[in-house]
Amino acid sequence: MNTEGIERYLNSFGRNVVKESKALLRKQKGDTRLGKSIRYEVVETANGFSTNFYMEDYGEFLDEGVSGNKEKQYYTDYKGKNKLSSYSYTTKGPPIDILSRWIKRKGIKPKGLGRGRDKKTGQFLSGFAYLISRKIKRDGIKSLSFFQQPLGLGYNKLKKQLLKEVKADIESYITTFYRPK
Repeated sequence: MNTEGIERYLNSFGRNVVKESKALLRKQKGDTRLGKSIRYEVVETANGFSTNFYMEDYGEFLDEGVSGNKEKQYYTDYKGKNKLSSYSYTTKGPPIDILSRWIKRKGIKPKGLGRGRDKKTGQFLSGFAYLISRKIKRDGIKSLSFFQQPLGLGYNKLKKQLLKEVKADIESYITTFYRPK
């Protein structure tokens, strides 16, 4: 059976979700490596087609948010419902060395906090990175819903439009194999 219409529509769906996700992320965070990594792929499976979305691993944490050990974080899923984030900090916060590199890359120069060495690695760490890590561990990371929101909008349209595409493909299939004399 000819499934070009379905495949074309799923490609359009994936393209729109990725475009809207990148635009929302750019609006909230500017141009990032995460924004450049968002992509989709339509794959033919045994049961039909599947639209798969890909992004950097930490994109899921930013999209859904991460609860802290004192404050819970909620996100809006693709159905428009508020849900508690499935990720949380319990005993450890984000790594201080990564935060130190982020501080250096951003050009932040904290005053009066000094620098010390990590006992395990011997690497110089700023006290400011330690304070940021403690705050993130306590309060968590707020959800951006940069992917869930466009996925929900696209999914609502997909439910309505996909049936029309299936109908058109079936009609095309029937007329191809049944031609009255």
